[in-house]
Amino acid sequence: MADAYQPNFTLKFTRGAGGGRFAEIRRRWWFRVLAWLALLSGLGTIAMWALFLRDLPSVDALRAYEPPLPTNVRQGDGTPLRSYARERRVQLSYAEYPKLLVGAFLSAEDKTFFDHGGVDYPGLVRAAWQGLTSGETPRGTSTITQQVAKNLLLTNEVSYVRKAREAILAFRIEHTLTKEQILELYLNQIALGRNAFGVEAAAHAYFARPVKDVTLPQAAYLAILPKGPSNYMPERHEARALERRNWVLGQMLQNGYINASEHAEAVAAPLGAVPRQTPSTDPLGGYFVEEVRRQLLDKFGEDAEDGPFSVYAGGLWVRTSFDPELQKAAQKALRDGLLRYDRGRGWAGPLRQVEIDGDNWRSRLLNENINLDYEDWRAAIVISKAGGAAEIGFGNGRTGTLPSWGAQMPVRGEGGTAFAKLKPGDIIAVAPEGANFALRSVPKISGGMVVQDPRTGRVLAMQGGFDATIQAFNRATQAQRQPGSTIKPIVYAAALENGMTPASIIVDGPFCVYQGAGLGNKCFRNFGGTRGAGPKTMRWGIEQSRNLMTVQLANTTGMEKVVDLMQRIGVSQQKLPPYLSYALGAGDTTVMRMVNAYSILVNHGRALTPSLIDFVQDRKGKVIWPENWRACDRCNAPDWDGKPMPRPVIRYRQVLDPMSAYQMVHIAEGVIQRGTATVLRDLNRPIMGKTGTSNGPRDVWFIGGTPQLIGGLYIGYDTPTNLGGYAQGGTIAAPIYKQFAQKAFEGLDVLPFTAPPGIRMVRIDRGSGRRVFGAWPGNDPKGSVIWEAFKPESEPRRIPRRSAEEDLPKPAAPKKAAPRDAPRDSEFLQEQGGIY
Repeated sequence: MADAYQPNFTLKFTRGAGGGRFAEIRRRWWFRVLAWLALLSGLGTIAMWALFLRDLPSVDALRAYEPPLPTNVRQGDGTPLRSYARERRVQLSYAEYPKLLVGAFLSAEDKTFFDHGGVDYPGLVRAAWQGLTSGETPRGTSTITQQVAKNLLLTNEVSYVRKAREAILAFRIEHTLTKEQILELYLNQIALGRNAFGVEAAAHAYFARPVKDVTLPQAAYLAILPKGPSNYMPERHEARALERRNWVLGQMLQNGYINASEHAEAVAAPLGAVPRQTPSTDPLGGYFVEEVRRQLLDKFGEDAEDGPFSVYAGGLWVRTSFDPELQKAAQKALRDGLLRYDRGRGWAGPLRQVEIDGDNWRSRLLNENINLDYEDWRAAIVISKAGGAAEIGFGNGRTGTLPSWGAQMPVRGEGGTAFAKLKPGDIIAVAPEGANFALRSVPKISGGMVVQDPRTGRVLAMQGGFDATIQAFNRATQAQRQPGSTIKPIVYAAALENGMTPASIIVDGPFCVYQGAGLGNKCFRNFGGTRGAGPKTMRWGIEQSRNLMTVQLANTTGMEKVVDLMQRIGVSQQKLPPYLSYALGAGDTTVMRMVNAYSILVNHGRALTPSLIDFVQDRKGKVIWPENWRACDRCNAPDWDGKPMPRPVIRYRQVLDPMSAYQMVHIAEGVIQRGTATVLRDLNRPIMGKTGTSNGPRDVWFIGGTPQLIGGLYIGYDTPTNLGGYAQGGTIAAPIYKQFAQKAFEGLDVLPFTAPPGIRMVRIDRGSGRRVFGAWPGNDPKGSVIWEAFKPESEPRRIPRRSAEEDLPKPAAPKKAAPRDAPRDSEFLQEQGGIY
């Protein structure tokens, strides 16, 4: 029965009264009109979003907007040195712009700026109508707010769509920023020609003065440039520029910014723009500044895509260790030394060769960016040559004459006169000679020089060649050269660190090394083949730069220990093979690394890192590098009482025993007093140093200095070439250093090298190493008695004497001639490197 029961559910849908009414409304005409309007409105909204609002930049970006700014580099005292920029720009606040200049820009660009809401609607209508009737794309009519929107947030596309997007964005900007903020953005960002972005940069570019000092007619001229700087360039369109400037002055009179008398006076004034200036290429410190740029690029990147602190857009403020007076001295000394060596070797050829056609010679010369500043030398380009004279031109547009008698020097390696070889397009060095000019020759030989503070590692001066605008390669940091005998203080320091003393006796005699089966012996020799002098002290060996004593000492100490110290002290970046030739300077290094190694010796063996940059600040003044930088609290306070202020603790890494380092410095003072650098003795102050001459000789060196300054240099050809048998570090490099020192040491305190705790000063005979009791340095008639530095318990034993006379050095025994078959192998030195 249960199965028989089947419930029956039937659902009926009936059209109620309400449903009928809706159907009836849908059939009404007005409903259909409203529906179509809603649909069209939605489609219009979607189309507007797609055309105008999609991807529209956020106005909030303006609040945090920072325009690309150059990186400004300053000297050690804060004086401006150089800037790195692709766009010349100086950012000012609105309050820093003179009211008269603001009035000029408003009169020229947007006189109702303070009244409208961002868009000039009547102007837009006029532009649209003109575009429709003429068929041209609408231009102009943009308010300052619209120009800000276009310049900062949009593209330069010219179209109705962009105009609409610009208007929408301008409306948003007006509701986000104040009028003053908008004007500040505009005046800092607008492109005004001559690579000037912003009004402050333009004031310098056109009138060589800051914007606060521009005159009324100058302000009016700057205000015409946003319409198209190329249309009003003073060198090409002066009449057009004057006409437009005077129109702006008239608008300023009409708008009440100036009175009639001011207007009349300004209209009568000439344009007054200065000639277009080439980018600043002050040659002083060119190599130093370029090395700073390289380091900044490695640290922060190049452009804005590389981060907020990029070199060409981040607005960095860089304080360097650059000392202009030391740089001038180093630059002049190295250049003079190169010219002395090169003198009489003939003309080295043109600096550059370019193609010229008609009147484009000036632009071709400027494009080469050569800015000679040695004495009265100037870079010139040969325009034409006829008969007995050549017409030459200069970067300022002027021309001169180079007569044949002013270019009679022979051409190096070719013969004939330089005048015969000159041709149009040659860029040459000349100097005034009466009413004409005479040819000069930039030397082929080059070199590098570095000056460093051994107390901090700060590099104070750097010269990497004759001229940075001619030779960009920086030989102070990039040239890998054999250091010759300047490596010997490092070798001897390793021996001192491993138990030897300055009075240790080393035999100056033949020394050979067995190289293995089939190779036989390789034998060393002293510079110039000088015979050995027999047993002598370590001090005597380095003062006289004896190769045989150096290899004997290195072999006794162990070359593993020697090359280990070379790496620790920074002469080499990696550990060298333990070959004895490295003890004579066979390895490659740079001037920078050698100067730093000597500074470490003077700094009692404490590690130093050569630094050109003291600190880097962002555009707001915050120090961003080095990370742990801290200022000296109140050091510049006017009420400072002179007492020491809290300073960061400088933690040095000890890379060499301090007593060994001082012993080596003390020995190196003897090189100046009695050794290979006696040319420096008459500087009359404590100086340590060492000369060097690499195999060939191909390079000559000197490294050394005082407790306050360590300097070093080498000179040689970029492609290593024999300098001539007479070339030595003591005769070529040391005199260059002396010329530098005579300027650099003016006003410098005369300070001794300080000894670390524990050093004992003992009188000895420098030749025999024997302790002396009855004579004193300076009173010894033979000059053999000196003060020597010893570690505790390492000085020579006291031997009882019967009389003071016995303390004096005894006459040397007659030297025995070396046997004729004494082994010598100049081939080894030719293969392996430094010999003196």
